[in-house]
Amino acid sequence: MPSTQLTFADRAAHRAWLAAQSALPAGFRVGRTSFDFTPREAPKPARMNLTLIALDQPTPAFAALFTRNAFPGAPVIIGRARLAEPTLGAVVINNKISNVCAPAGVATAERVCAAAAAQLGLSPRQVLPSSTGVIGWALPEEAMIGALPAAVGALAPGSILPAAEGIVTTDLYPKVRRAEVGGGSIVGIAKGAGMIEPNLATMLVYILTDIAVPRAELRQMLARAADASFNAISIDSDTSTSDTVVALSSGRVPFADWGAFERALHQVCRDLAEDVVRNGEGVRHVIRVTVREAASLGLARALGKAVVNGPLFKCAVAGNDPNVGRLIQAIGKHVGAHAPGTDLSRLRAVMGGIEIFSGGVFRLNPEKEAALVAHLRGAELYASQPGPDGVFSAPIDFPPHERAVELEIELGNGAASAAVLGGDLTHEYVSENADYRS
Repeated sequence: MPSTQLTFADRAAHRAWLAAQSALPAGFRVGRTSFDFTPREAPKPARMNLTLIALDQPTPAFAALFTRNAFPGAPVIIGRARLAEPTLGAVVINNKISNVCAPAGVATAERVCAAAAAQLGLSPRQVLPSSTGVIGWALPEEAMIGALPAAVGALAPGSILPAAEGIVTTDLYPKVRRAEVGGGSIVGIAKGAGMIEPNLATMLVYILTDIAVPRAELRQMLARAADASFNAISIDSDTSTSDTVVALSSGRVPFADWGAFERALHQVCRDLAEDVVRNGEGVRHVIRVTVREAASLGLARALGKAVVNGPLFKCAVAGNDPNVGRLIQAIGKHVGAHAPGTDLSRLRAVMGGIEIFSGGVFRLNPEKEAALVAHLRGAELYASQPGPDGVFSAPIDFPPHERAVELEIELGNGAASAAVLGGDLTHEYVSENADYRS
């Protein structure tokens, strides 16, 4: 869970906290610009953000992880190749269009990188592209290249918040997390709201540090941190074609306590991962499932994801209905299909600190039912009941709290454990994804 349980009274309080988290580590600048364009596949006005993250000096200490989707976006294809480069000097990011399976998508992204490199005094292969947005559309290459001078002109070393704001699409608010370590800092931003079942990353994440961590160690630590955080969340069980996590070190602050650095990196990644879930499309409840005493880590994590991805259980949570029969069926469905030899006779399930199942039977009564409803309502981000006119309240553009629906599942078959985060399934999620392109 987050390092602290934050609460925010309103959008202004959340924005003030974001600003306080956003000081860039030494050696970095960010810049952003926006422009209007008309997608050729859907001729109606659109607006794109173009964001740059630039190092004062190219660095050999960079790492990246990418989606396992078999139809990766052009930036992912390029990014995998960039991992072999000796140094990296900048990342150029656009929203609105993800550049996935678009005609000449790789060549277009490379030309944008070359234009950015010319503006920054870098070689084209020192620039990493990232894109997020509609799948299948082509990038507006000329408009993007024409906007690059404005983005370069906006580069500044003060705050990462302009970049956090620039990379969003359906996100309701930007996401920034930081940790202080060894006289330096780690600062991360994330974009992600839907199509989240990462398998190596989440939608887009950029982690910057001025700690002088070597390339090999940074790559190993990022892989471990992502596995324990971004690999342990799911909004809707769909794996994006564009998932990317990038870590960059400017090397400005000497440091050698890699254990302390890795703990701080894990915390930043865990906090960002939970932010992504809390800001998921239409999410009104975050669901945290902790599976203990499993025979393997794989089973623990897979069972947690089976619960947070179970549509009937997700709908029950959305309505503050403690229909725990749907929880137990989701557990039984997964075990029956994927681990049929598992002994469930010692299974114990707890929701909100209340035992609901043990010894093969439910442990329910009216008092528990009332307490479970209170737990669900206490974790709600905004009201789930329609008003007098039958209209549901609109999602809010800040996170009022960091509470979650807390589930504990003890299998009694081993020593492995895992925590998985997910969200409920609401009217807003369906509406958002029904109207995403229109």
